Amino acid sequence: MMRASELRTGALAAAAMLAGVAPALPQAAEDDRRRRGDAVVRSLNNGQPQPALEALRREFPFLADATEGYALGEVWARPGLDPRARQIATVPAFAALGHTAFLKVHATYALNLGVTEEELKEVVYLTTVHAGFPRAIDAAGALSELFAERRSGSRP
Repeated sequence: MMRASELRTGALAAAAMLAGVAPALPQAAEDDRRRRGDAVVRSLNNGQPQPALEALRREFPFLADATEGYALGEVWARPGLDPRARQIATVPAFAALGHTAFLKVHATYALNLGVTEEELKEVVYLTTVHAGFPRAIDAAGALSELFAERRSGSRP
């Protein structure tokens, strides 16, 4: 039978894992993750750094490094899905969550990778089934803004 202290320790460890808290990596490993993350961003963003990530880095460097190292360097750099498929999966996820700023960033990446406007419209329409019409309508508005910006040349 487990003692109360063992249960608390196990519960704390599980909570830390769920919260995304992990032991620190050696500096060389962390630098490698961030280099992979930077390479992912540049491959999606026509060889350029991501402006929103760089703005975040000025005020919140740890959060930018964590995003670049984990989200990009670990998750996005994984084999198994090509970049185009990752973007087609990501755009409706942000639509469903109502995160239209992130949706626009990833829709830009998708377009840079050859995903068509029609394909993006279709995945937003699919969002109505899982997240409802209000989220899909917000996403459609964000995509419309992005398409107009790209057509006018104000956004790459």
